[in-house]
Order: sequence, then structure tokens, then C-alpha cells
Amino acid sequence: MATKPPKGDPVQDAPQVTEPKHAAAGLPAIGHTLRIAQQQMGVKRTALTLLRVNQKDGFDCPGCAWPEPEHRHAAEFCENGAKAVAEEATLRRITPEFFAAHPVADLATRSGYWLGQQGRLTHPMYVPEGGTHYEPVTWERAFDIIAEEIAALGSPDEAVFYTSGRTSNEAAFLYQLFARELGTNNLPDCSNMCHESSGSALSETIGIGKGSVLLDDLYQADLIIVAGQNPGTNHPRMLSALEKAKANGAKIISVNPLPEAGLERFKNPQTPQGMVKGAALTDLFLQIRIGGDQALFRLLNKLILQTDGAVDEAFVREHTHGYEEFAEAARAADWDETLTATGLSRQEIEEALAMVLASKRTIVCWAMGLTQHKHSVPTIREVVNFLLLRGNIGRPGAGVCPVRGHSNVQGDRTMGIFERPAPAFLDALEKEFGFAPPREHGFDVVRAIRALRDGEAKVFFAMGGNFVSASPDTEVTEAAMRRARLTVHVSTKLNRSHAVTGARALILPTLGRTERDLQVGPNGKSTEQFVTVEDSMGMVHASRGRLEPASGQLLSEPAIVCRLARRVLGESSRTPWEEFEKDYATIRDRIARVIPGFEDFNARVARPGGFTLPHAPRDERRFPTATGKANFTAAPVEYPELPEGRLLLQTLRSHDQYNTTIYGLDDRYRGIRNGRRVVLVNPEDADRLRLADGSYVDLVSEWKDGVERRAPGFRVVRYPTARGCAAAYYPETNVLVPLDATADTSNTPASKSVVVRLEQSATD
Repeated sequence: MATKPPKGDPVQDAPQVTEPKHAAAGLPAIGHTLRIAQQQMGVKRTALTLLRVNQKDGFDCPGCAWPEPEHRHAAEFCENGAKAVAEEATLRRITPEFFAAHPVADLATRSGYWLGQQGRLTHPMYVPEGGTHYEPVTWERAFDIIAEEIAALGSPDEAVFYTSGRTSNEAAFLYQLFARELGTNNLPDCSNMCHESSGSALSETIGIGKGSVLLDDLYQADLIIVAGQNPGTNHPRMLSALEKAKANGAKIISVNPLPEAGLERFKNPQTPQGMVKGAALTDLFLQIRIGGDQALFRLLNKLILQTDGAVDEAFVREHTHGYEEFAEAARAADWDETLTATGLSRQEIEEALAMVLASKRTIVCWAMGLTQHKHSVPTIREVVNFLLLRGNIGRPGAGVCPVRGHSNVQGDRTMGIFERPAPAFLDALEKEFGFAPPREHGFDVVRAIRALRDGEAKVFFAMGGNFVSASPDTEVTEAAMRRARLTVHVSTKLNRSHAVTGARALILPTLGRTERDLQVGPNGKSTEQFVTVEDSMGMVHASRGRLEPASGQLLSEPAIVCRLARRVLGESSRTPWEEFEKDYATIRDRIARVIPGFEDFNARVARPGGFTLPHAPRDERRFPTATGKANFTAAPVEYPELPEGRLLLQTLRSHDQYNTTIYGLDDRYRGIRNGRRVVLVNPEDADRLRLADGSYVDLVSEWKDGVERRAPGFRVVRYPTARGCAAAYYPETNVLVPLDATADTSNTPASKSVVVRLEQSATD
């Protein structure tokens, strides 16, 4: 059912389908990496650039936030990291002539893949009110336009300042400082759409919204549970850590609705034996029904309580609170309900229990498969209960391990990118900078979209990312953005968000991680700057680009924020924005005085490999919660209910994809090539619903608001997913996720449990 795309845009709904793979990486990954890198960068640039990725004197990969080991390979990157670098370091360029040839209306018809393949942005671009094309604009005029629109607002709270996780610590700190000095806490970020549920649950239970393990803990673990996560595609370097853990004797349980090739067998491309034979990783695969994780961990907790000597009573007595209420709820867990919720067998759960009881040091890793459901926060709290029962927090080789996505999403939050800042953080800002920050909570992503939709927000400024494609309820989000007076995107590449504009729109091109950042100092000489990032395990290190910038018109993110602040805030600001722009070390000095853990920042980050931020639960078994202890919690067991004739859909990435960036049209581990509009359906469900393999359907989501949300033209692929479950790629399926279908407490979109019906496509 291939539909004809615009000229030059490849067909994406007529894929070739083969059997899924049962191993990841190896020679195919090397070949694919080199082919894409050379297409974008050429042979010489590929070698010079990739050998600097994740090195102690190089730049941080703009892909995932998985940490680097102390001893690093010469090629310390994965296939998807290489794709991310290649897209940024590409030799392709988007000049003003491109925009003259492509009106905004044309860009809006293009796929995200086509947009991303056009190359690096080179000039600031502007769409005036009533305009049809982006046109070049000077930086001075761009800042004037933003200042005009902000000055016309009735309140600073009518502006929204979004942040992507690729933003450096320095830029993020300046960005939140500018927004708060302007007078708003409207600082939504990509965490709101991914690990907000993790932060909410962990802050309540252990007192800090971050994971408690380091890489060395994985190597020392007896048991690692990987739940709701696909490392082979989303965090490929994690497979090396799991391989090392296995070699040290660890067992691995995978909990996921889909079998994932990387967790079956990892063919390590760094070693000859790895490339040929590989290592089997998963000892037990629990093919859980979507959303059944809370029920699984609740029953495991009941069974631990029933086993003599299984509970670490000394730890529970000394370090925890709320045990009795939790234990009462856990003892009420029901086998039949659990089997219904999880789709697992009693034998599988008992086998998992035996592995849990045999382990003295257990780690639970998770990602979006746990965080994007209505009941995600209680699910993650139940995971914490599971670890607390056996003393598995604050012990080497044990702990919680939420695996973050974007390379500095955790650092952005540490720097204050948060719509609900802690009073202590605001107090420190006030003391350091001499202004009174706003105390009212601001908008997260979902609330920002509502505010734009309802006319309560009029200016939208995005520091990186692809907000339109990343957000839920695509039609609602796009309509909301078009109601804005001004939309601004700081970007390296073209994406869908640039084609969905407010009355006026700006694209501000910025340096990438791979590029040299030269700033003119007070003496008139150019000095090379570096930035810092925080990985998924709380390690902070420097990132230094080496390539010449894609254009002489690019500004760094810190420079953009500093110039914006000077233009918007004017003489009323006592913050030394000009000084910050010229010397990033002065930014780090201020961070050191405001944010605990960053004392002596400049000296510590100068050490190769950087430094580790303190983590009281891990380092001291001290829990900075309201009770002063780790909190057990009790909540009713929840899981999605599925009406007759419906399926439970999870949105997910393909292998040729990082978040909303589409590198290619293949998902080779799942056997999908040359297309993205596919829906993976269990063969028994396909038979029950009379869906022929290769037929085309529309996906129609059903939610309590009664609104029909439709994603048309998806090829049915019979696939070994869990019964009653289906899967399809985002952002194509974000249209199906209702804006108001969110996780309790965290307000994260419930993108992993969407009730859908499949209707035969009209053109099939």
C-alpha cells in the first residue's frame, strides 16, 4: 500500500520483512556504522571524528547517556552513537537558498527522515508574520524579535522555555538562570516525557531522583534485572557492561513484552571472539504483558516475605520506614491476578524468585517500558520495595539503575532545568545572583502544550530537541504550537518542529558537540572553550569538540543564552552575561557555589575522566527523605485492562533511530527493512482479529474522552510479542497518545500502554 511521498522523500510504508535476529552488534554493526559515517562525513573525517568520541580528551557522544568505563577502547562508541556523530559532523549543509526553494508548507509535507538528511543549518532564519518561507536574518535582529515578543507578554509566565537533553551543563545553568531572572519557572524538558516517573518515585523513596549504581556495581552484581528496556538499540554500550558482568558470574533476567536481540546474544565488535561467537546474556526471559511489571514485583515481594531468612531485617530496621504497611499490601498479592496482569506462568515467576533468593547483590535497570504508563510511579516504587527488602541499596553491586536516554538529560535537571524547583535551589540562586526567583511552579511538557492550546502561553523557545515530534497527541500539539505568537528553535539540524510555526518563527543554528568552540576573551584573543555533561550514573566530565564549525554564522548554546539575556533583560540584570559568554570557566565557578556536589568544579573537571557526584543512599546509606529513611510504599496493584477485540500498543524506536531522529529506514534486528509504518502483532492475536500478514490497517486509539485518534496505513507484521500486545514506531504513533493520558504524579505521557483497535485501511 505504498503511498507516493514528495519528490526525493523515500516510501516508508512498504517495508520488506524477514525473521527477527537473535544476536546484536558484530560485523554487521561495524559495516553499517562505517557506511553511514562515510556517506555523511567522508573517509578521513570519519576516522578523525569517531576516534575522539567518548575519549577523556575528546567530546561526549551526542547520543545516549550511558557512562564510559575508566579504561576505554580506541573506538569507544556504538553503532547508534556513530550515527549520531555522523549526522552532526556531516558535510551536507542547509543554506538560505534551500529555504528559498522550500516554503514552510512544503517542509510540513516531508518526513522526519528527509528533513534530517538535508544537513547542518548554517544561518539564523526567520518567518515573519504572514510569511511563507524562512528567510535569513542577522543574530541581532533575531534577538530583537524575541525581545519584542517577550516585552509584549502580559506576564513572564506566558513564555515557555523547553530544553533537550543534549544541552551542556553550562548552557542549561545559564538557560534556567535567564528564565528565572525573567520571572518564570516554565522550564519543561525531555525528562517530562521519559524518566520523570523515575525521578518522582526515587525522590519519594530514597530521597534522590537518580540511580544509585556505578559501572563497577554492574561488574560486581550477582543478578541484574533489565526491565522495559532494549539496550541493543537504545544503549548499545550497555551490552559491553552486561557481558563483563556475565563473565564475572552475574545472572541476567530480561523483562519485556518483546524479545530483544541484544539481550539474547551480544557479538562484541571489540574482540575477535565476540564478533564470531558472541556471548549469551539473558538467563531468563520473562515476556511480560505491557504494564504488568508492578504486579510482578509485588508478587515477588510477597514471596520474599514468605521465605525464611530472605528479608535483610537489620537493614530494614535501621534504614527504612513504612515496612509494616508495605508488607500488609504485599502479602495480599494474588497469584491469579498476577498471572492475568503479567501473562507469565507460575513456573516462570518461581524460576525468577529462585534467582532473586540466590543473589546477595541485585541491580534493577529500567527505561521507558516502566516509566510511560498511568501507574508508572507506583511500579517504580514497587521496584524500590523489592530492592529494600534484601538490603540492595547502598551496597556494592546492588541498587536502582534507571537508564537515561539523551546524553545530558540528567545534567540538565541537576543544573536546575525543572518546572518545580526545590526551595533550597532557589535560595542559592537568590544568594548568588541577587534577584528573587519566582517560587510558583511552572509548566511541564503536557501543561505547556495545554497552555499554548488555550492561549495562556504565547512564546515558545526550545533549546534543542524536536518538541513537536517528541510530544504526545500530535494534532493537538501542532495546533497548539501554531497558536503561539513566536516559536524559536535552537538547532543543529532541520526537523519537524521547524515546519510547525507560530505567527512568527526563528531557527537559531548552534554548534554541535563535535565542533570547536572559540570565544573572544577580554584581551581580544580567541580562546577554546569546553563544556561538561553528566552521564546516567552521575559522572561529570568535559566535552571538547575538534572539528571546524559547519558555518561561521553558528553560535554556541551558552553564547546564544548570554546574548538573549543581555538583549531581553537589559540593564536591569546584574548577572555578568558578557563575562559568561567569553569564559565558560566563570559559569562553572557560579555552578560550584549554587549546586551541591560541584565544589571546586573547574579543578575537578580538569582531571581526565572527570568526577562522580555524591549520592547519599549509595555512598553512606543515608536517605534524604522526609522521614530520614528509605521509604517502603504501598499502593493498589494496577495494570491496563484490554477490551475485547483490542490490543495494547507500545510506541518504540527502530534500530535506525535515536529518539525522534531517524537515521535510516531499517530495523534489522526485528527484520524490518526500508520502511517504518509497521505494527508488530502476536500471530495468535492476528488470527483472532483476522489480520493477514502484510495487510494494511489504521491504528485507532480509544480513550475515555471519546476522541478518535488515527494513524493510517500500517503494515501488519506477525511478530513474537506478548499476547494482547502490539508495537509500532514513534513519532508516527504519537498521534495516538492522548495529551491527558499521563502517569499519576509525574504527568509523563502514557505512551507505552495505548488501547487500540486495528481497522482495515481504506486503500488496502
